[in-house]
Amino acid sequence: MNAEVHAPAVQTRLEGAVLVVRIDNPPVNALGQAVRAGLLAAVEQAEADAGVQALLIVGEGKAFIAGADIREFGKPPVAPSLPEVCNRIEASSKIVVAAIHGAALGGGLEVAMSAHYRLALPAAKLGLPEVSLGLLPGAGGTQRAPRLMGVKAATELMLSGKHLSAKAGLAAGLVDQLVEGEDPVAAGLAYANELLAAKAAVRPTRDIAIADKAMALADLQALALETAKKARGLFSPMKIIECVQAAVNLPFDQGLAKERELFVECLNSPQRQGLVHAFFAERETAKIPEAKAAAPRHFAKIAIIGGGTMGAGITVSALDAGLTVTMIERDAESIARGQANVEKVYNGLIAKGRMTEAAKAAVMARYTPSTSYDDIADVDLVIEAVFEDLEVKKAVFKELDRVCKPGAVLATNTSYLDIDAIADATSRPQDVIGLHFFSPANIMKLLEIVVPAKVAPDVVTTAFALAKQMKKVPVRAGVCDGFIGNRILAVYKQAADFIMEDGASPYEVDEAVRGFGYPMGPFQVTDLAGGDIGWATRKRRAATRDPKARYVEVADRICENGWFGQKTGRGFYLYPQGARVGQPDPEVLAIVDAERAKKGVTPRSFTPDEIMRRYMAAMVNEGAKVVEEGIALRPLDVDVTFISGYGFPRWRGGPMKWADMVGLPKVLADINEFAKEDALFWKPAALLQKLVAEGKNFDSLNK
Repeated sequence: MNAEVHAPAVQTRLEGAVLVVRIDNPPVNALGQAVRAGLLAAVEQAEADAGVQALLIVGEGKAFIAGADIREFGKPPVAPSLPEVCNRIEASSKIVVAAIHGAALGGGLEVAMSAHYRLALPAAKLGLPEVSLGLLPGAGGTQRAPRLMGVKAATELMLSGKHLSAKAGLAAGLVDQLVEGEDPVAAGLAYANELLAAKAAVRPTRDIAIADKAMALADLQALALETAKKARGLFSPMKIIECVQAAVNLPFDQGLAKERELFVECLNSPQRQGLVHAFFAERETAKIPEAKAAAPRHFAKIAIIGGGTMGAGITVSALDAGLTVTMIERDAESIARGQANVEKVYNGLIAKGRMTEAAKAAVMARYTPSTSYDDIADVDLVIEAVFEDLEVKKAVFKELDRVCKPGAVLATNTSYLDIDAIADATSRPQDVIGLHFFSPANIMKLLEIVVPAKVAPDVVTTAFALAKQMKKVPVRAGVCDGFIGNRILAVYKQAADFIMEDGASPYEVDEAVRGFGYPMGPFQVTDLAGGDIGWATRKRRAATRDPKARYVEVADRICENGWFGQKTGRGFYLYPQGARVGQPDPEVLAIVDAERAKKGVTPRSFTPDEIMRRYMAAMVNEGAKVVEEGIALRPLDVDVTFISGYGFPRWRGGPMKWADMVGLPKVLADINEFAKEDALFWKPAALLQKLVAEGKNFDSLNK
């Protein structure tokens, strides 16, 4: 029997006068306890050995160090801490060189910044992305980066969470040398020996003085104002600025102490919980039952049926993912429009200086416009993106069934319609799947992958492989009216309508929802998407609506006036001269008043908190029903859908995570309270009742 031998996470070997310290903690050399202890031991080993004159720190595999071990957050700290390790590296009496060949992110860059000299290979990536997890660099990053890069550049790097290339890192002063090649050990040894030959001294980053402190503080003041506007309620960005102010104003050790204090504040903030949950949840959604059963089918050539806004957006996503695309439209005029819609995206990038004409030409060489279905006989995968009408879509699928080769994946981009019925219009329902893109499809990250009854497992895994290639966030959904996202949206939108009819103006509802952290409120979204879209859906469902269910007609009145939102210059808001931001409309308020009078509603006032309690209770309750029915595999799939596709504030972790943090008993108590007014709408989900009775939360179902 072959027993597995685990090499230590940090290995050392002496090469002449240089102690090579190799971090080997796959997959990305995260700074878990074993790595931290190993780095500390390596510095002590070098100090104790008179033959060692320099240390070289390198990462094994693809990364230098891709960051802290996120799974340790929120658990009791295990010694040694990362700040302790970084301070010890910096205080070494032998020179320390970091050779960066891949990702040096977060704690990884903090380790590199505590070395005395830094070298980068071309594939290096440098960044301090802690802000995306609701944190700040907590191992001296906020104190060392400003000393190496300058205050403004360092603060912008930390606030953006972006990565710098090796070249940009060199220009910024984060690294001292850029060396061609792929072997960090060879490059690092050459650099270390060069430094030793030149009798280079140790060079602690902490000793670098910050130039022009008055200018630095003025820059920070300006960044603080800008951040307060942009960060919409985010906690950690302002704390990052406070840390850098400490780097400017205080001696190094006091600055470190301030950083530690604010880091712990961020660590204990509910925002950190929400953001870390979102980070892991997005990685979990690709774990689906079908993955064990089947490998994806091969796809390189794809067809898009329809060249409207959605078809063009999907086409751009596919072209950007390196695929070859044939677009089909019904006549010459429509296909010319479709091609123009695609080119418009690339022309926009050219205008912004983000693409060259030559690069556009190379992409468009993989695009073929056509009006004949016979041109797609050999494609591997088709995405239909025509008008949202079941009969129209069934006709398209009959045609696809006729021309497409056996084994081609046939996908429909529908938001609501019954995919089982679309699949049954073909002789090959096993090949039919739903791919619900969100508009604009080349920008929005979410892709709902809708799994009908008869689909083959390898078609599902193919859809997930396509999502990965397109850099989308995929969520597996079952078939029902609206799938995960739009089904839940329909319910909390109704709750918003009830709040409006009961006394809050649509503008107050939108303001409360923005205050919660959404970029827009529900009535602004209606105006942006076009009120006629929802109106068509409501008319489609009118026949099956429960006559006892409450129905608010305000939106129908607005649509009857031909006010469909931004595209018509007015909807719930007024958009004078094509303005993007709406103004409240007294005529809309008059419509609301008339509807209240007609229904005998005496309006009452709502606080933003009362608005959000109803809005969120409706969202969470329907989310629980979606999980209970198996439409979503797990609560985290609902969370990712809303963060990636519906503007839910990422730092709140998604609706189900939000409910866990507020406490499910409190959410259920609210629902029961609201049910006294309308028992039909506020019917608590059985799953929610069960979890509360058992003292469990939604997260217990994510395991």
